[in-house]
Amino acid sequence: MDGPEFQPLAVVEVDAVRPERQGFTLTGLGTGGAEYQLDLHFEMPLDPRTRAVLGELFSHSELVVSRRSPPAALRDALRARAGRQNP
Repeated sequence: MDGPEFQPLAVVEVDAVRPERQGFTLTGLGTGGAEYQLDLHFEMPLDPRTRAVLGELFSHSELVVSRRSPPAALRDALRARAGRQNP
């Protein structure tokens, strides 16, 4: 896939995993000390054993949050628009 590369925004060390009805909520501290929360939902039921294994795996994980930069033309247009709204 051609286009701008993904740029890492934060690396988050997972501190806690909370089981939810349809998945998990992962929380942790990221680069710069910011707190992050990731809600992970599954569209299928998880049996107790699978839920336990996934919870254990997630509790020993690290998340990298990245995003793709918008194309330069779109970025420039958004900056110009923001400049007109905030004189």
